[in-house]
Amino acid sequence: MKILFLVPYPKGEAPSQRFRFEQYLSFLESQNYSFDFQSFIDKNTWQILYQRGNFGGKFWGILKGFLRRLWVLGRVYRYDFVFIHREATPLGLPFVEFCITQIFRKKVIFDFDDAIWLPNTSAQNRWVAWLKWHQKTAYICQKAYKVSCGNVFLSNFAQQYNSNVILNPTTIDTENHHNQLKNQAENLHKIVIGWTGTHSTLKYIPQILPILDSVSKTISFQLMIISNQPPDFQRSYIKFKKWNKDTEIEDLLNFHIGIMPLTDDRWAKGKCGFKALQYMALGIPSVVSPVGVNTKIIEDGKTGFLCKNADEWQKNLIQLLEDQELRAEIGQKARQKVVEKYSVISNQSNFLNLFQC
Repeated sequence: MKILFLVPYPKGEAPSQRFRFEQYLSFLESQNYSFDFQSFIDKNTWQILYQRGNFGGKFWGILKGFLRRLWVLGRVYRYDFVFIHREATPLGLPFVEFCITQIFRKKVIFDFDDAIWLPNTSAQNRWVAWLKWHQKTAYICQKAYKVSCGNVFLSNFAQQYNSNVILNPTTIDTENHHNQLKNQAENLHKIVIGWTGTHSTLKYIPQILPILDSVSKTISFQLMIISNQPPDFQRSYIKFKKWNKDTEIEDLLNFHIGIMPLTDDRWAKGKCGFKALQYMALGIPSVVSPVGVNTKIIEDGKTGFLCKNADEWQKNLIQLLEDQELRAEIGQKARQKVVEKYSVISNQSNFLNLFQC
């Protein structure tokens, strides 16, 4: 069996790709599958895509992406399956998907891990927002052979258009990548609350800054933010560290506590709990908003804390900041939950089922 992966971003760069399917590629090879991997955005364009300005470079990069998609249509007959993550092209109508499914009659596995049928364009790229056609998510679901969704909220949407929907959670490689456990006894002179994510999710942090301000008056801590871009808000207790794939695990292990605030809206309900899963896999207790899949991943008070309001955020953060043994206990249980329910090993057969006829 031969698979063509049509994806938005270069291999090894985007979290959604790395943790939804890239970490299964060696497993597919061991099961006698072969594959080709083609991204819409090349590495040069990826480096400037979410920066302000450079309209010409972005335009040229996107044009090259469309040309690559047209080129691959002439080769799609070679493949048994075409795996499309999010969309074949980020702008315009689903022309590529139409050709693959209706002209070449290929089996498409359509995978998504956000509520991508809802408008959610970043400030940096509003200049192309009018070219996006969000309705195509429903169309691709309808024409796909199977649909792979990261949580129940996304699955419920897909099932309106396709009866062959597989719940395929975002998973963590607990054997080869997130394979260490946080030592909560280390660096106790500087307790670190941590947050990691892309620029698009930095917007969720300001809602809990007043809470952190209040906590900082009771107990000293550092808030470490790891992202591809620095935040546009400042506090004396905030430290920014640019995300680096090579030091990702080492950087996360500086956290004593991980946080994941969200707003309770439809877009956030489409999130797949990736931040919390990363923290949990490393034995770091998580304090999160009880939105969407977070309520399935976190067992409140056992594998982390679900905080409905400011009082709960403040109480649970202070409790964890002050109690090293509690942090270690919850961290150990959290890692075990990920190993059993949200690891690559636990999900291998489910992932392979996407390619079973």
